[in-house]
Amino acid sequence: MIRIYTSPSCSSCRKVKKWFDENGIPYIAKSIFSPDFTKEEIKEMISKSENGTDDIISTRSKIVMENNIDFDEMTISELCDFILKNPSILKRPIIVDDRRLQVGYNEEEIRTFIPRARRYAAENCTNDCPMYGTCEHTPEEIH
Repeated sequence: MIRIYTSPSCSSCRKVKKWFDENGIPYIAKSIFSPDFTKEEIKEMISKSENGTDDIISTRSKIVMENNIDFDEMTISELCDFILKNPSILKRPIIVDDRRLQVGYNEEEIRTFIPRARRYAAENCTNDCPMYGTCEHTPEEIH
């Protein structure tokens, strides 16, 4: 299941949720300020990011800049605890599924979250195809 980590005032978060809704892709939206935001979720984000903390943490955030935080000096546990205490340092939205992570709203990159068969149908199938609507590449939900 896709999870979208958001904050209440984030316009990009609203765009991402709208895009998933319009494309009929189920997701779970979760606020990074929620008390049930967990250390395990943060560890998953870090493990799926290509550049570690650089991908998910805003080094320009006030907390980071004022305290001159060096995330490379922290253990994973210390880092997770710090994020849980200061969730506003996370970039938003953060989209996570079973294989990947995407930060922010990018209309081209977000398409990778559309299931493969639906992408194929959207790009290759047309209404005048005799198999349209019945072949394996055109699931019911894209009509």
